[in-house]
Amino acid sequence: MSKRIGLGIIGLGAMGTELLEAAASHDDFKVVLCADVNEAAVARERRKYSGIDFTTEPEAVVAAENLDAVYIATPPRFHAAYAMAAMRAGKAVFCEKPLAVDLAEGEAMADLARTTGVANAVNFALADRHATLEIERALGAGELGSVGSVEIRLAFPQWPRAFQTDASWLSGRAEGGFVREVFSHFAYLTDRLIGELEPVFVSLDFPQGKDASEISAFGLFRAGGVPVRVFGQAGLAVPESYEWTIAGSRRAYRLRNWGELEVSVGESWQNVALSGARGSEYTRLSAFARAIRGEPQTNLADFAAGLRVQRAVEAFHAKAG
Repeated sequence: MSKRIGLGIIGLGAMGTELLEAAASHDDFKVVLCADVNEAAVARERRKYSGIDFTTEPEAVVAAENLDAVYIATPPRFHAAYAMAAMRAGKAVFCEKPLAVDLAEGEAMADLARTTGVANAVNFALADRHATLEIERALGAGELGSVGSVEIRLAFPQWPRAFQTDASWLSGRAEGGFVREVFSHFAYLTDRLIGELEPVFVSLDFPQGKDASEISAFGLFRAGGVPVRVFGQAGLAVPESYEWTIAGSRRAYRLRNWGELEVSVGESWQNVALSGARGSEYTRLSAFARAIRGEPQTNLADFAAGLRVQRAVEAFHAKAG
């Protein structure tokens, strides 16, 4: 496939509009049709992009014959229906995380992706971050020594975060919460670099008398035999923070705030100077285009990886009942 890839987008919230902006300027893609059930969102984006068609009917994107691929940025409960319909129609699918909320749906999505053979990917922000690639290089070179632990720490004074206030589903227990929305990125990173996460103990705390998302999360997993500790909190007067730390016998790395990398050899943390592209929706679209064309690509999570992450995420909710 040498021509530009015809792309449809379902969902025009924070992530959908961010990827639309990246795709509209991308040489590999031609954005043809975008959909959102929110008429105001459709009107807002239509004013920005005169050469793209818009609709309030997401099913029209899946059914469109002039599309090669679909990007899905809806609330998670809709991912399976749109993704599976698109794959059955022979379209490649790029889906926001989490893959799904219901494990049976996630398994069905991964199975269909495998049997149809269409290109499929989940949009994990850390898949091609330069910090991720540097840690991956150091691990491959043996610079960390024997890996002894991984720790994930997340803190949110406000949940949902300010840029997500229009996404009301994020504040609900049914499909929202920071474990699904944010921990999933770091679960993917752990799965990719260390191994699949196997729960040992997990716990969520919820506000009393409310059907709201979690206010704290604590978990112990093992990945490739390495203990992985998870601690997250929301709604407390602490600075917003994101930390993923991997400690080895020779060296430790700490990834902070989605792309800042620090290293320690048993003393104070030192900043690591990173080279190359930071990684973004644009670069992940480039990887997705290579996957669609059957070209080699590595820094992209497929549905199989998304399902492994979903199992780790939903282990928290299964325990909570």
